[in-house]
Amino acid sequence: MKFGKVDDPGNIDFTLPPDHPGTKEILSKQKKAKKPNLYVGCAKWNKADLKGFYPRGTKDELAYYSTQFNSIELNATFYRIFPADTFAGWYEKTPPDFRFFPKFFQGISHWGRLQNCEDNLNEYILNSSNLKEKLEMPFVQLPDNFGPKNIERLEPFFKMLPKDIKPAIEFRHTDWFNNEEVANELYKILENSNITNAIVDSAGRRDLLHMRLTTPTAFIRYNGANHKTDYTRLDDWIDRLETWIDQGLQNIYFFVHQNLEKASPLLSAHFIKKANERFGTDLHIPQMDNPDTLF
Repeated sequence: MKFGKVDDPGNIDFTLPPDHPGTKEILSKQKKAKKPNLYVGCAKWNKADLKGFYPRGTKDELAYYSTQFNSIELNATFYRIFPADTFAGWYEKTPPDFRFFPKFFQGISHWGRLQNCEDNLNEYILNSSNLKEKLEMPFVQLPDNFGPKNIERLEPFFKMLPKDIKPAIEFRHTDWFNNEEVANELYKILENSNITNAIVDSAGRRDLLHMRLTTPTAFIRYNGANHKTDYTRLDDWIDRLETWIDQGLQNIYFFVHQNLEKASPLLSAHFIKKANERFGTDLHIPQMDNPDTLF
């Protein structure tokens, strides 16, 4: 079963929880931006998943994808460390304003569990550095069984990172958030290390909607359910992000996932259109070669 998937999304209460009080406190330290830095993208660019997105005859999928989106989450880097020249090739194929948000290699997050992973970490950082200024914010996704008993691993890991690498991090064990004492200790560590607390919005894991920012950046991994509620859920995020912008939010990194990924460009286009209208941004709205309604 895919992460967060449910049999009947129509039975889920998708209401976003209230903000954690600490979010406003973090954002209030910032001067309100005229408009936020907004990056929206999918998790992958391959034609096999994004059916109906690429024009017939497209030879280079990334080159075309980067004409429609300004970023990619890049899940592929979780499964292996790509050679330096592969990252360099991705850099060359994309426009100057395009940005990458690659997931840390699983040897760091899952096999090593943030310890004894120096070789993998150094290789990942060295090779991905070939993205140069297009490497915006990599992120660490921790396994479901990485719970609060591992909290002492966090600060030493963050100290291993180069000073110019400040990733987002995603916690999937519910005990990080349902125990107030543990949560407060976690948020303090993330704030002191300038690490962004990623938010996951998934039908089957509403417990991960902690709504607690630890930097003036909202890194949101939105998992659609291939259901009509996907659109209204995105509208709710527009409302919440507008509130955060008014409070001082500087950066929005929003990535759309689907169990059937062909829907991701359509949902992304809906989100970008609404964001441009409400936030004053001017992102290109992705076009589908074979547009279709989702539901």
